[in-house]
Amino acid sequence: MADIKMIFDGHCLLCSGFVNFILKRERAPDFVFINAWSETGLKIAARHGLSKDDLNETYLVVSGGKAFVRSDAAFEVMRYLRAPWPALRIFRFAPKFLRDGVYNIIARNRYSWFGRSDICYLPRAGEKSRFLL
Repeated sequence: MADIKMIFDGHCLLCSGFVNFILKRERAPDFVFINAWSETGLKIAARHGLSKDDLNETYLVVSGGKAFVRSDAAFEVMRYLRAPWPALRIFRFAPKFLRDGVYNIIARNRYSWFGRSDICYLPRAGEKSRFLL
């Protein structure tokens, strides 16, 4: 079992939706999900050179001890999903400034486009061991 940590904005409905997407499509239960605003999330982010402000602009995936952010994080997640999703990794060869540019536009507008919850993401009963909130 791989140990992949995903530090995400638990108040962002788009981010929470992405967590649900992963849970339904991952090949194995490799992910541990951590609220970005929790003490644990902030410590892991700091260990990889990210501040609280940075986490407001991206989520963080730590896989194999290496940190991934923005579009690189999305491509890393795709490695662990069932087909056909890993095929999307072909787009990682697009210029980083383009793919991160699109990512940044979505990140800046995520609350207005997708919504925000005052309550942090709550895992379902069978998923609780996979979350550090």
